[in-house]
Amino acid sequence: MSPSAGRPRTLFEKVWDQHVVATRGDGTSLLFIDRHFVHEGSHHAFGKLAEKGLAVARPDLTFGVADHYVPTRRREAAIADEGVRSMVEKLSANTRAHGILLFGLDDPRQGIVHVVGPEQGLTLPGLTMVCGDSHTSTHGAFGALAFGIGASEVAHVLATQTLWQKKPKRMRIAFEGELAPGVGAKDMALAWIAKLGADGARGHAIEYAGSAVSALSMEGRLTLCNLSIEGGGRLGMIAPDPMTLSYVRGRPFAPEGALFDRAAEDWLALASDPDAACDREVVIAAGEIAPIVTWGTSPEDAAPITGAAPDPERMADPARAAHAREALRYMGLAPGQKLTDIRVDRVFIGSCTNARIEDLRAAAAVLAGRKAAVPGLVSPGSSLVKRQAEEEGLDRIFVEAGLDWVASGCSMCVGMNGDLVAPGERCASTTNRNFKGRQGPGARTHLMSPAMVAAAAVAGRLADARPLLQGRV
Repeated sequence: MSPSAGRPRTLFEKVWDQHVVATRGDGTSLLFIDRHFVHEGSHHAFGKLAEKGLAVARPDLTFGVADHYVPTRRREAAIADEGVRSMVEKLSANTRAHGILLFGLDDPRQGIVHVVGPEQGLTLPGLTMVCGDSHTSTHGAFGALAFGIGASEVAHVLATQTLWQKKPKRMRIAFEGELAPGVGAKDMALAWIAKLGADGARGHAIEYAGSAVSALSMEGRLTLCNLSIEGGGRLGMIAPDPMTLSYVRGRPFAPEGALFDRAAEDWLALASDPDAACDREVVIAAGEIAPIVTWGTSPEDAAPITGAAPDPERMADPARAAHAREALRYMGLAPGQKLTDIRVDRVFIGSCTNARIEDLRAAAAVLAGRKAAVPGLVSPGSSLVKRQAEEEGLDRIFVEAGLDWVASGCSMCVGMNGDLVAPGERCASTTNRNFKGRQGPGARTHLMSPAMVAAAAVAGRLADARPLLQGRV
């Protein structure tokens, strides 16, 4: 019997308990995995299977998505870079050999794995979902228990469709109140990470709750859960509600008819029981959150756009001061420098964090009828998002503003496909990590929402999007 049986349980506990196959004496549990996404980096795991002569246990529950290495320009031509081409071809060969459905370069549904999954209805409430990518937490927006795994774990799941896991602690982050106009999910995520730190949720399964979370669209919830890992969380989850059901209904891989109705009852029952306790509770006033940008080399190095870079000499924590000193040096910033005085060299709108249709609409709302002062790249999260954006005319807004409109993929978020920020250049970016060299060797990344990136494009420096959005949203 589960240790949590018979008492009020959280969303996380309910999903966890439903998937435990066995538990060892040390408390580690073997979980059944409902969905396993593989991409180009999974070739190491397929190699391990080949060494042992093993087959994929459940190819019907395994899905391939080409995203990290795919080119975003001249998609119809052969990939010129031999290394990039090899990675994409390995994924095609491995999925073909094991009978796994692949959303490859030639598939009209191709895109970033964390965009394709929800879009296709592969992401469903109450599932366990894994991928060899840390931002798998994105799928928790539907009430799924979703987390990133390493290469050896990918091989284990491929061979057994199960995974040994230590049960994380429970943490609830509640955003109460109403967000101000021009403030969204990206600002909420960066706000809590800045408040609690990059290790603030370490060892915890986060449940996002509160009136401001309930008011978020599914796109916003995906953004919030996507960044859970940047605050140290093992995963992030949001309880399924009528908005979740509305999003899922009719998706290609979602259940239909009476099966959907029965599933919906089960999904809604996954919400945390009223008296369910967490190991840690955090409450944040949503109305006090302003548009947030990062100034340093960690997502925790974030502050309201109305603020300034910190002065390490004024920090009480020596370790934090040392980090800030080095981060400012790498970013080429002075202590106390106003954030709105920071000039940028280019902008990027894309990634699994902020490349959905709602994100593109937010950026376009700022850019419509305006010119970008710096070059930039807009890469939609999937080919279907790209098509929808073009049907809505968003692509024309980006192009007329002076930005490049390219195909879907991880693109300049991680730069594996050749979309890079040059050494020393500063990029306003909708991505999820601003680590040293993340967007290319020597690149300097400032994280922010799509509207804020669009504002930076217009101003040529970090800027508050709110004045530019007045009368437009």
